[in-house]
Amino acid sequence: MIDLHYWPTPNGKKLTIQLEESGIDYVVIDCEIGRGAQFEEAFLHISPNNRMPAIVDHDPSDGGGPLSVFESGACMMYLAEKSGQFGGSGLREQWEVNQWVMWQMANQGPKTGERGHFARLKDREGDQSYALRRFNDELHRLYGVMNNRLYDRRYLAADHYTIADMACYPWTVGWEAQGIDMNEFKYVRRWLNELSERPALQKGMAVGSDLSQDYSKISKKDIERLTSLLYNQRARPAPETGGLLD
Repeated sequence: MIDLHYWPTPNGKKLTIQLEESGIDYVVIDCEIGRGAQFEEAFLHISPNNRMPAIVDHDPSDGGGPLSVFESGACMMYLAEKSGQFGGSGLREQWEVNQWVMWQMANQGPKTGERGHFARLKDREGDQSYALRRFNDELHRLYGVMNNRLYDRRYLAADHYTIADMACYPWTVGWEAQGIDMNEFKYVRRWLNELSERPALQKGMAVGSDLSQDYSKISKKDIERLTSLLYNQRARPAPETGGLLD
């Protein structure tokens, strides 16, 4: 059984898609990021980077105790190895898959997130025109990378569906809100349309659709506290005692 610490964001949906596609039993543990659940001490033992999703496998292959994995790409690789599915077969195919998962982790996800961040701030934090231009252009470039990759192949990393496709789909399906004209990227559109027909993917995308954050019910003081907690984070101090320097 897999515990999935989750909130319905694109990163979270990568794992629900994979778990549904793989037929792995899992239970969702809500991690309400808008209220700062990712900073709770118990969660830090699972995900030291204060980010969801993260998983805990209660039946790891080495027969030991529960094994936790953080970072969505690492979780996907772990689940692919555990299930023997969607991670690529053979050395060359496996590394094609791994490269595209890393591409998504290092490029598509962060750049899309930064573009959304500055778009939300544009009317509140002064002139954001350079930041918006920077990330709009970079996101457009990344859609071009996918489009060129998909023009002569059905899937991103192999001749069949893999975790590379699962990783990229939740970040691509929001293209319209990202300011992308999909008419420019017809091969990406074909890929999106094909993947959207998969029942397990549809089920994975729907996980947590009943979860929401109603900030109208939160006091102004609590909103200020949450804003301070969630934005412009700096380093969390390490303990003063009990470490290797004592």
